[in-house]
Amino acid sequence: MEELREIFQRMLNQDLIGITLSNTRDAERAAKVKIRPVRMKGGLFFQETLYRGVQVFHSNHTKEEMQERLSGYLSDCFRQAQMRNAGEEITVLVSKRGRLSIKSRQCREKQTEEQKAADLSHDRSRKYILQEGEPVDFLVELGVQSPDGRILKAKYDKFRQINRYLEFIRDILDKLPADRTIRIVDFGCGKSYLTFAMYYYLHQLEHRDVRVTGLDLKTEVIKNCGRLAKRLQYEKLDFREGDISSFQDDGKVDMVVSLHACDRATDYALEKAVKWGAEVILAVPCCQHELNGQIRCDLLQPIFKYGLIKERMAALITDALRADLLEKKGYDTQILEFIDMEHTPKNLLIRAVKRRGMRPKGGILSEEKSGALDLAMEFLQVNPTLKELL
Repeated sequence: MEELREIFQRMLNQDLIGITLSNTRDAERAAKVKIRPVRMKGGLFFQETLYRGVQVFHSNHTKEEMQERLSGYLSDCFRQAQMRNAGEEITVLVSKRGRLSIKSRQCREKQTEEQKAADLSHDRSRKYILQEGEPVDFLVELGVQSPDGRILKAKYDKFRQINRYLEFIRDILDKLPADRTIRIVDFGCGKSYLTFAMYYYLHQLEHRDVRVTGLDLKTEVIKNCGRLAKRLQYEKLDFREGDISSFQDDGKVDMVVSLHACDRATDYALEKAVKWGAEVILAVPCCQHELNGQIRCDLLQPIFKYGLIKERMAALITDALRADLLEKKGYDTQILEFIDMEHTPKNLLIRAVKRRGMRPKGGILSEEKSGALDLAMEFLQVNPTLKELL
């Protein structure tokens, strides 16, 4: 390992292009890890991107911390590391017996100072669905863009969130009908940045026939959104004032969206979606208070005695149970990172796609898995609203 430490010491600097760790021995811990240098206020750091299943986690570390992390990963998790800077490429292979094979070759690739500066930026530019510099009518009207397409500094996080949301929709586009109007209901639409974005993406960019309804309790918000939709001539986008639990639709609903519906409002939105037989559900839960007041578990009391820890664990447990209950109702369900945790703690998205035809491996909950779900709820002494609604 001493030779490896010398390599890490040499490679971990501002000239590093990247490090990729692969060929995992423990997929539950990490399937792949990528590392790159970033320039932040505190100086030079190394950003780690860890892939686990469908989840992606980001963290920043000093050079010393990253050396220790790399050593740990190669000792008990990964069998291969690929390291590269402007002048050298190193491949490290770890055998089943822990023996190292290190190969190095010289590279002629040179970077300009401008390229180095761009590569060291904390948030490098990426290919968004909606591009900076290209004016989009609803973004201009909502104050995210200037008329010439420039993203306003105070709204850049919102711009990234909108694009991330559209990526989730792009991923499930083939699950929505192509031979008729796509019907979408957006519960708790609020100011409707994402509602307008969804309509624009599907109708303007993908040229799909779509009809979207946004629902919210706030009268003035709904009026403003309705006026904007008319001004933009978004003819099949309408807004209604109302409560999720009492909302009724007169036809087939293909997709249900619920972004930041507070506490049990998310459960009512999920219930509507399941009972309508919606093909796709996208939900970003918010303010999950219900289980925090219910959880009783003597075994976990040493952990739950800390109020903040209990509150956060209760929120995570709430969403995990929601995902499992949707699985039980015939949906393939994922919990994904919506946007980086540094921007908001409300960053988990539940994406559920209705299962079609034959049940895939690991699909609808078997009696054994369903029983395990019931045992988990019994163990924690919780009775989620969604369980009762379904």
